[in-house]
Amino acid sequence: MLTIKLPTAVGHLTEYRLRGPKDFPARARGRFNRVAYAAAHVVADPLADVDPWLDVAIDWDRTIAFREHLWDLGLGVAEAMDTAQRGMGLDWNGSLELIRRSLEAAKSRPGALLACGAGTDHLPPSRDLTTDDVIRAYEEQIEAIEAAGGRIILMASRALAACARSPDDYAKVYDRILSQLREPCITTGWARCSIRRSKAISGTRTTWRRWTSASASSRPTPPRSTASSSRCSTRTRRSRCARACPRACACIPATTSTTRS
Repeated sequence: MLTIKLPTAVGHLTEYRLRGPKDFPARARGRFNRVAYAAAHVVADPLADVDPWLDVAIDWDRTIAFREHLWDLGLGVAEAMDTAQRGMGLDWNGSLELIRRSLEAAKSRPGALLACGAGTDHLPPSRDLTTDDVIRAYEEQIEAIEAAGGRIILMASRALAACARSPDDYAKVYDRILSQLREPCITTGWARCSIRRSKAISGTRTTWRRWTSASASSRPTPPRSTASSSRCSTRTRRSRCARACPRACACIPATTSTTRS
């Protein structure tokens, strides 16, 4: 086995011998006391006759099979996120096709958790962008996802970061977007940072705590507000998280990607 040297807490080096990978079960055993979403990758078609710099060729069968595998493990799927190469090869049209296929696959899986990323990544870069442009872009993606039957993961907007001039601009955008959602959304770490900057969610002034991201959420709290993405291992911390969450958000986890070799 390969041996590598790793630093210790006291500044010395120690040898660590690599071991074989752990054999994870193919299916979850029993119920979990947490809800965790995996931001799943897509599987490229290596035999497709395309220029990978200009076009995307996805092996849809293997891509959906990987989502089936994640559901077997008891995980939810956070669809069309950054780890699906969103904005790095997979454009909004491709993302929507991925969302629709995953939603269709989830219909045959009772209890399968699936939420879908909505952002503004289809907006072309421009110095003339306004917050109204950002609102319309969010609305376009949210409308398409909800029309397909999906739940929203609210992604951060680079366009909003570029055109906002004050916290009030964030308040304007997120108040408008959150007030229109069909059901509470899930927020990612970057979106939470943006929402916290606005200090105004759904018409109420709320100062958000700076929670530490974790790969799995805390135990779900009462309707319309699940726990914020924090290391809430105690009941006290969980209730504190619930009080900090806006009513329009279900702040479940900074998402995490899970793969097997």
